Amino acid sequence: MRAYITRRLLLMIPTFLGISLLTFVLIQLAPGSPVAAKLRGMDGSMKADAATAQIIEQTKALYGLDKPLHVQYVRWLGRLVTLDFGASMKDQRPVTTKIAEALPVTLQLNLLTILLVYLISVPLGVYSATHGGTRTNTALTGALFLLYSLPGFWVAMLLILFLGGGEYLNWFPIHGLNSPGAAALSPGRWFLDRLWHLAMPLFCLTYGSFAFLSRYMRAGMLETLRQDYVRTARAYGFSERVVVWKYAMRNSLIPVVTLLGGLLPALIGGSVIIETIFSLPGMGRLAFEAVLSRDYPLIMGNVAIASLLTLAGLILSDLLYTLVDPRIKLG
Repeated sequence: MRAYITRRLLLMIPTFLGISLLTFVLIQLAPGSPVAAKLRGMDGSMKADAATAQIIEQTKALYGLDKPLHVQYVRWLGRLVTLDFGASMKDQRPVTTKIAEALPVTLQLNLLTILLVYLISVPLGVYSATHGGTRTNTALTGALFLLYSLPGFWVAMLLILFLGGGEYLNWFPIHGLNSPGAAALSPGRWFLDRLWHLAMPLFCLTYGSFAFLSRYMRAGMLETLRQDYVRTARAYGFSERVVVWKYAMRNSLIPVVTLLGGLLPALIGGSVIIETIFSLPGMGRLAFEAVLSRDYPLIMGNVAIASLLTLAGLILSDLLYTLVDPRIKLG
């Protein structure tokens, strides 16, 4: 196990280097200049005179943008070793500080999303496998795939319109993480207030995963229920509940657990849209604003953290695989 983890961690290095290099080259080759955008006036115009050109060159030298691409990338890697992503070109604040403020919000949102997705999808998949052909299962399957087909940003707009005080009901807040004065609340009431603010964003991030994850669980359960040891358990007189939840459940989780590694990047990508719509100060919104302002250091900092989280999720899914199926040995 230890040797496997060490090997996977070593393999993360070239993968991360490839992701960071590709991102670095793409943002550098994109049209427009971050320096020009930084110096542009409030009316969107910028004088093209000698003084402005000199300021642009000085600003490029300040951020190291006057160096060749390979030199800039090597310097960025050198600072990365000490977790120094540089200063934001927008407000001069350290990128590490801005990420440290936004990362807990995204982690909280995504961890709650994963928890809800698995707690709901696994029982739905088991029910679908054991109640195939019933009207309830047919209606449930149709509803899940209908939800899966709806884009998240559109559902977010509908929730704001109907439940967020847009035109009809005002049941849920549409922005922020807590109500004003929430710091004075007791821990329990503060937690409930946070969940109240995250209710609509969590729904937008979770509903699309119910359909495909429950389908994977259903397929795994149907295959497991046809195994000899399940028939043997039934022959011994165990109840169907015991057969399904004690003997068939664990092996049926194998394909579902392996999806965890692929679910993390999808959630991180989805949080860009959802955090922007609901004004949540997380990594997704931070990345969106960095791209709009062509903030190179902040973009690369976001890519580095998102890449590391995704690669860590892949390793975690492999480790969970061994817990679900003891027959699998990592070495």
